[in-house]
Amino acid sequence: MSVRVTVLGAGSIGLFVGGKLAAGGAEVSFVGRPRVLDEVQAHGLRLTDLDGGEDRVAVSGFRTETEPDSADTADLVLITVKSAQSADAAAQLRGRIRPETAVVSLQNGIGNDAVIREVLPASPVSAGMVMFNVVHRGEGWYHRGTEGGLALTADPAVTRLAPLFERAGLAPALHADLRPVQWAKLLLNLNNAVNALSGLPLREELASRNYRRCLGLAQTEALAAMRVAGIRPARLTPVPPRVMARVLSVPDAVFGRVAGTVLAVDPMARSSMADDLALGRRTEIDWLCGEVVELGRTVGVATPVNARLIELVRAAEEEGSTRRWSGGELLADLRTAARRRSRVG
Repeated sequence: MSVRVTVLGAGSIGLFVGGKLAAGGAEVSFVGRPRVLDEVQAHGLRLTDLDGGEDRVAVSGFRTETEPDSADTADLVLITVKSAQSADAAAQLRGRIRPETAVVSLQNGIGNDAVIREVLPASPVSAGMVMFNVVHRGEGWYHRGTEGGLALTADPAVTRLAPLFERAGLAPALHADLRPVQWAKLLLNLNNAVNALSGLPLREELASRNYRRCLGLAQTEALAAMRVAGIRPARLTPVPPRVMARVLSVPDAVFGRVAGTVLAVDPMARSSMADDLALGRRTEIDWLCGEVVELGRTVGVATPVNARLIELVRAAEEEGSTRRWSGGELLADLRTAARRRSRVG
């Protein structure tokens, strides 16, 4: 008997991961907006990746719904909504899912699993991370645009489902404690704001020293707060987290040699935050740079660069701004924010 999976949040990540599970033989139902569901119902799913792999799932190979009716009988529910929607998504499952149904948060940020667990205290809820970027290319085509896999908490309810992910080509890395991975991913995701403000594809932005310096400033603040809080981020790249912030500022040619895998990105890939701004949606800035600011406030470490990135992204959200910040402009602005805070302090 195949495993029944409900994907609550049919966006790029949800459709890619759920589509891979469907290609691997799972019974998958996608819950999302009619606009997105109509597209995949018309075209099916085409799933490609940076390494040249491709899977196709015909329309008959999955279900779509605007309410999570399929969760009643699901063995696994993947929550892939934006962080701000975690509690609402969990509320849709309350009184609906079975006690043994595994619920996994595959979301950016820290603590979404705790939010979900508060709403679903009787369910086995655990944290997961998608370590790659997905590009929507239209007509049901979703492309994995960066390296990376899945990281899941090694809870019993999740461990028994590991073969499901393995059959789908998504063999997960299982962790007794996912928090170090979440913080390490958050360090990388601080680039989402820089990328969104640049208006450039990820690879082009990361190839520019000034944009990398902006990211380095944000990461340095985060690492300082994490050090005081006793948080040790996991190592997700060939360059350790506490070294990466320094490596980001080296000249472009040196960076390409030292950290070339960071640039192993599809030419069209952009951050999810850039996509949100382009579509006029609220971003996850409060769950990325906002986590750093909150941690800094808790442990008494100043985080003016991350606070300024929040201000700039919120301004872009509210104004529908299409301004593209050059690397030099953004770097000067962030350095000014840091100096201003230093003088005040």
